[in-house]
Amino acid sequence: MGLFDKDAKILANLPLFHSFGFTVSTCFPLLYNIPFVTVPSPLDVKSGLHAIQKERITFLLGTPTFLRGFLNKGKSEDFESIRYVVAGAEKTESSFKKKWEEFANCSYLEGYGLTETSPVISFNLPKEGSREGSVGHLFSDIECKTIHPETREDLKVGESGLLCFRGPNIFSGYLNDFEKTNEVLTKENWFVTGDIGYLDQDDFLFIKGRLSRFSKIGGEMVPHETIEANIKQILSNQNDGETSLVVMGQPDPNKGEQLVLVSDQEIDFLELRKKLSENGLPNLWIPKKVQKIDQIPILPTGKIDIQGVKKLIV
Repeated sequence: MGLFDKDAKILANLPLFHSFGFTVSTCFPLLYNIPFVTVPSPLDVKSGLHAIQKERITFLLGTPTFLRGFLNKGKSEDFESIRYVVAGAEKTESSFKKKWEEFANCSYLEGYGLTETSPVISFNLPKEGSREGSVGHLFSDIECKTIHPETREDLKVGESGLLCFRGPNIFSGYLNDFEKTNEVLTKENWFVTGDIGYLDQDDFLFIKGRLSRFSKIGGEMVPHETIEANIKQILSNQNDGETSLVVMGQPDPNKGEQLVLVSDQEIDFLELRKKLSENGLPNLWIPKKVQKIDQIPILPTGKIDIQGVKKLIV
């Protein structure tokens, strides 16, 4: 079992309708006889903190969005028992991982998967089993390749493209939806995920973002999540809290799209644009507008509600 000694204890607070919560925080500890403590909602940070302290939780699971609440509301001493934070379902910025490891004196381990892959594809292990910036080493018996997002031609190892997987954990199709199934499963049984990334020579997986979270500006594919990570890095150097924000594409008559920064906090936009430029971010990648909203909408799965954010942009 490796990570799980006799004192191991998991906080199970993720929704059971989501594959991460159902398999990793519920089925897994039941199958391997690992004690776990339940809290009804990951948004109930107060109850979660109480459970961590009272029950001496060693494994805290969650998405970065859910985990941000613990980081914002908890104190270092609240997490004395935590040895590992296990994150998935959405990408973790390196600055967020660093904050957790410094704040709680723990290892922050990120993995990757989808409901259609049962659900885990890769995972980082402590020390030699991890690689900075990756979502972990590919599990055994899983094949991976990348294809060009437009031409669908196979790319070389190490080249970024649409991630495709094949293996015993890949689903056989969507129930009663042959059209959708044929869109994502090839005749050779490759599952085309819709995520952009690459696999390195040592089978460590790197994720660039969802294809739907790229804007095509002036003929160039611009990644929203990379821009968000740069912005959060700048803002984290200016204050102690974690700022909730999202970069969106908005129609533009001249270049097809323009980038809009949406945040739940006031931001010195001119200063931010200056910092992004100084950090070497291409001009096309720097948001042209900023909009403050009361709260970034979150899905029950712990991901940002992108469609909900779109409705709030004016």
